[in-house]
Amino acid sequence: MTDIITFLSKKLGRYKAHPNSEYYFTCPFCHHSKAKFAVNVAKDKWHCWHCGSSGKTIFNLVRVLDLSKSEIDELRELLGNSPKLKIYKENTDKVELRLPAEFKPLWKVNNSIEYKHALAYLRNRNISMVDIIRYRMGYCETGNFAHRIIIPSYDADNKLNYFVARSYFDANMKYKNPTVSKNIICFESFINWNLPVVLCEGVFDAISVRQNAIPLLGKHLPKKLELALLKNKVKTVYVCLDKDAESEAMKLENKLKQYDINVYRVSIATGDAGEIGFTKVWEFIKNSKSTSFKELIENKLSNV
Repeated sequence: MTDIITFLSKKLGRYKAHPNSEYYFTCPFCHHSKAKFAVNVAKDKWHCWHCGSSGKTIFNLVRVLDLSKSEIDELRELLGNSPKLKIYKENTDKVELRLPAEFKPLWKVNNSIEYKHALAYLRNRNISMVDIIRYRMGYCETGNFAHRIIIPSYDADNKLNYFVARSYFDANMKYKNPTVSKNIICFESFINWNLPVVLCEGVFDAISVRQNAIPLLGKHLPKKLELALLKNKVKTVYVCLDKDAESEAMKLENKLKQYDINVYRVSIATGDAGEIGFTKVWEFIKNSKSTSFKELIENKLSNV
């Protein structure tokens, strides 16, 4: 029992021991500043008393703790390979992501020094108050996401499905995001599937593009987004990744062309979409070209 709690504390941080084998951590879903996330080792259950996220087995936490294969094997051994682990495959967990409890909206002006730093950072990235309001941006002065801009993402039903937390100081860890799956459609609430879709890497790139832009939150296509492109019969996609991701952009182009989607690879000479701004990025998008079959074969051969 002690070994399991020690293992969890490495991922969830400090804890408070309560009676009846119950231990309270910081919630990995809502990140409330107080320890509201209860793990009951005896009952093999977990529950957050703030956001309501819950699960029937401790092993199900592997979904949100970003464990390596060796760590998963270690947890299995600690739990004794219990038959209850089969529940993990049944997707019975109830998880509700919430914004940090310390979230403050940036569209509400105040005189705090933190507010001024946050606003100055966004202005330096050419983010206007219109953008702030549109994307419902906020910031945190305290808590797990202190000194960070919070940019939420909402799905088609306007339900929070992710948020990005970017430091507005020169921190070693620029981004600190929620420990939930990135298999989402970021900024889905803004997307019109009847129009061409622009795929880019980060949220600031998408904000700069503005029109029907989906950040991949990396360089790879989430499965949920891939299925949505097919289901909605999207005809045209612009792949607008950073200059250092040409290999990933090519692979993404090849994948989408297999679905008879017209794919155009956007090549930005210097910087990225978030840096060059709306006007220039659309010049590159409008001048992008579809790779010919011959070029695709040549690219494949050059990477063999």
